[in-house]
Amino acid sequence: MKIDGIPYRTLWLAKDGVTVEIIDQTRLPHHLHVVSLTTVEEAARAIKDMWVRGAPLIGVTAAYGMALAARAESGDEALKQAAALLMSTRPTAVNLRWGVDHMLALLLPLPADQRVEAAYKEAARLADEDSDLCESIGSHGAKLFAELWKKRQAEGAKRLNILTHCNAGWLATIDWGTALAPVYKAAEQGIPIHVWVDETRPRNQGAALTARELNWAGIPHTVISDNAGGHLMQHGEIDAVIVGTDRTTADGDVCNKIGTYLKALAAHDNNIPFYVGLPGPTIDWTVRDGVKEIPIEERSSREVTHIAGRDEAGQVVTVQLTPDGSAASNPAFDVTPARLVTALITERGVCAASRDGLAGLYPEHAK
Repeated sequence: MKIDGIPYRTLWLAKDGVTVEIIDQTRLPHHLHVVSLTTVEEAARAIKDMWVRGAPLIGVTAAYGMALAARAESGDEALKQAAALLMSTRPTAVNLRWGVDHMLALLLPLPADQRVEAAYKEAARLADEDSDLCESIGSHGAKLFAELWKKRQAEGAKRLNILTHCNAGWLATIDWGTALAPVYKAAEQGIPIHVWVDETRPRNQGAALTARELNWAGIPHTVISDNAGGHLMQHGEIDAVIVGTDRTTADGDVCNKIGTYLKALAAHDNNIPFYVGLPGPTIDWTVRDGVKEIPIEERSSREVTHIAGRDEAGQVVTVQLTPDGSAASNPAFDVTPARLVTALITERGVCAASRDGLAGLYPEHAK
């Protein structure tokens, strides 16, 4: 994707070929700030403190974290300790575990003197693969949007209205995104698409990141409060909902940013399609019941009680919203049952949110 006409990914190697550079997403939307990662500890902090976020990007960052670890100390025990450090950062996104386990399985059988080169090469391959997977998700999803637009156009609509929650664009991946990839593809195809952007409290990834992306891309969009979506659905202002996911179960339950479940309920009540964009590595084939089995990250209550924004002087400041002494709870994710999901959009195509649907696209995991 492009920022002011310049192509960017969310993560890349510096000119020295070993330092990992990322966009610090906690500084968006008001400042584009690049951070250099030189150690596995810095990579772990980037994941934990959400300088990088989004399941696919977390997985690739963890892979590069393992490469940084191998560069510092490539022995078996050191790599295992690095893996444990990275795994402790975020409990919900399955791509983190996938990325770390994948790198360990690759590196441990190799001689120590071959591990650094192999780690960097594989991390780069995973980054390229993620970009390709997301672009494919975009192509499959754009076909659904094109069909929907044809129908709405025949009814006299002037634009296709899509609602999304949180940020599942290129900032959540290496490039293209998951839920926003079909939006970008549809816009490229000339569909007059407009996006309703949930602010996504408490971290405001919609207002800060999705809106920033769409602004860079020149795609019409409107930021709304999280509790406005149902009202817009009732009044025919939303044609479809599309979100990403941090973990999808083998039976099609979807774990995504807190508030997704409520949007799915509203969409179901108003007969509006509810789509989920995801790459294969986000599917957790070991889990069937998302509500009972997926660990939900409880983040700092400060994310609820305080908020950052730009003041009239142009300075970014943090202010307290709640009175002193009031407790706050901050579960970061919720689970949308498969019965509320119209379809899953993957790099291999579109399927029902069910075990049979996923098995049809991923027969190697059918058992």
